[in-house]
Amino acid sequence: MNEINSFSGLKVLDISQGVAGPYCANMLWQYGAEVIKIEPPDGDWGRHVGTTVDGQSALSISYNVGKKSVCVNAKQEAGREVIRKMAAECDVFVQNFRPGIVEKLGLSYEDLKKINPQIIYISISGYGPSGPYAYAPATDSVMQAETGIMSANYDQDGNPQKIAILMVDVLSGMYATQQALAAIYRRQCSTDRQGEHIQLNLFDACAAFQQSNLIEHTLNPVKVKTAVSAPNGVFNTRNGKLNVLALNNDQFERLCKALNKQVWLEDIRFVNNTERMKHRALLHGELVQIIAGKTTQEWQCVFSEHEVLHAPVRDYEQVMQHPQAVFNQTVAYFEQTPGQSLPYVFIPGLPQKPALKKAPDIGEHTIDVLQKFNFSQEQIETLIASQAIRQTVKESV
Repeated sequence: MNEINSFSGLKVLDISQGVAGPYCANMLWQYGAEVIKIEPPDGDWGRHVGTTVDGQSALSISYNVGKKSVCVNAKQEAGREVIRKMAAECDVFVQNFRPGIVEKLGLSYEDLKKINPQIIYISISGYGPSGPYAYAPATDSVMQAETGIMSANYDQDGNPQKIAILMVDVLSGMYATQQALAAIYRRQCSTDRQGEHIQLNLFDACAAFQQSNLIEHTLNPVKVKTAVSAPNGVFNTRNGKLNVLALNNDQFERLCKALNKQVWLEDIRFVNNTERMKHRALLHGELVQIIAGKTTQEWQCVFSEHEVLHAPVRDYEQVMQHPQAVFNQTVAYFEQTPGQSLPYVFIPGLPQKPALKKAPDIGEHTIDVLQKFNFSQEQIETLIASQAIRQTVKESV
């Protein structure tokens, strides 16, 4: 593979915390880059959010798998100098602090490009580096409210609801990776191989993610919208829940045959999707009674035979055991702690998957990494003594 197609040898310095920045760096690791995570003595704040095991949360494990952790106290100038020296030899730098923080630390793009003109510097913020909301705090929940995502996800009474996944942070990390890949390609193709500063924010990422919704709202600015077709919904079976829908006349005909309700095909109220939408409550009312008469598995057999659009509502355990997930080897497994197997899903379509390595402990690789960046043993000992860096040593069990 040539250099453009292989990230082997690419070094990424990740000082970000939480999800968006760490996921961006993690995706670069999945593409083959070496990712070094700089953490403060207390660690990335994401380590302590939600369910934790052995000092690390599910969130932190997910987005830091495969990285090497170097513990640096950036409150000390000696610690900041360690980061600068490492950045001088890295290809990509990822940070997601509020505007002004890296400038105070002397770790801004302007600072680092003086020592490494080729560096690709990724900044992820809440609202952008300037403007009326530049310094406002931004979390996934805040952004779901701010950008219309909650309003798009309403309950049957029209009340906005949070989507219970960290979608804002994840999609922002994905957009950041996309921009990083484009910047790496531009640098590779340029004659001077100069780096650049990529700036993106969660607010704009959410807006881009909802592009079609914005157009839909402009064309039809009603507060609460129904589904785009009828029937279209989740119905209780005898032992579970099943999503059933028809998007056009052909699909509706197949559904009618599967339900043995060919009489619907002769009903002028159901002649096309426009009319079916007008009589959605009637259709759904009948479907509630019909679907409740069989088990999910029985309906799956019937609907599959007639090629009806449907799917059981699965929980995460069922998703991981899905026949197609097993066939595709969608889920890989690794041990974060001895004897505990955890699931991991790689970026779809990777030509080659890296060997899974657990998310590191805080400062697990400090000495090893600094030695590879040509810090002398004397320098390392001095930095440890001054508490500018820390090497974690886990007690043997």
